[in-house]
Amino acid sequence: IVSEFILLGLSDQPEQKRLMFLVFLLMYLITGLGNLLIILAIRTDSHLHTPMYFFLANLSLVDICFTSTTIPKILVNYISGNKAILYISCLAQVFFFSWFAGLDSILLASMAYDRYVAICAPLHYTMVMTPRVCVLLVAMLSWMWTCVNSLIHTTSLNRLSFCGHNEIHHFFCDLSALIKLACSDTFINDLLIYTVGGLTAVMPFIGILISYIHIFVAVLRIPSVSGKRKAFSTCGSHLTVVCLFYGTIIGVYFSPTSNHTAQKDTAVAVMYTVVTPMLNPFIYSLRNNDMKGALKLGGKIWV
Repeated sequence: IVSEFILLGLSDQPEQKRLMFLVFLLMYLITGLGNLLIILAIRTDSHLHTPMYFFLANLSLVDICFTSTTIPKILVNYISGNKAILYISCLAQVFFFSWFAGLDSILLASMAYDRYVAICAPLHYTMVMTPRVCVLLVAMLSWMWTCVNSLIHTTSLNRLSFCGHNEIHHFFCDLSALIKLACSDTFINDLLIYTVGGLTAVMPFIGILISYIHIFVAVLRIPSVSGKRKAFSTCGSHLTVVCLFYGTIIGVYFSPTSNHTAQKDTAVAVMYTVVTPMLNPFIYSLRNNDMKGALKLGGKIWV
């Protein structure tokens, strides 16, 4: 019976390991600092106490937690040279990784819905996006549902038997990679990924697409060219992150198994586990004039 797993990581070359350690450390620091600044700026500036920035603050918090689930372990492995991870630690990593990935998914959908109401039904915005609705979206639909979803996957994973190979061709304990190593029948686990996991990943993605289709139609009716350009620029930035995040996840978890290779899945996973959380502060906030003003104001107050 397997008591620990071996994370093979991204490379075995010593020179590449040192480079990857520095790259991952730098990206982790940028992600943590950037998202922390966003949270502090939103909390400091009362003008940003709106539904959109409420969702953004939660997204920044989730991104910090999301990267903290995997990157510290990668850095420790590169320093110590020990690639082993205990079975219980691996299950814990699966649980938190699934939880925060699901949170990212639903929060992105909530932000898209908020923009849809603001642009397509501005007169009803204050009645629809009330503080109660925002809290329910974040607390009940986001945090609680994704926790249940993650618990379902982790519990079903724990019932599997691991009695053969314990080498994971990944840099963290990925759900699909662990299922491939199981000795027992994994039909239920695969079914849960496509059903319960689909509700958390695919349905919000469809909701985002529908929201942005309506937004684009509404923007095309704006007579001002500068107004159209500004709206399309904002939507384009959002959709860039959405496509980056959802595209890689759907490609890994919902594509035919014949298209999968260990190297391909590992490289793609870097995009949604490390790169996307690092880019979110720049794309969602630092290109926003209100957020720039809040950061300047916050900087003066903190100094």
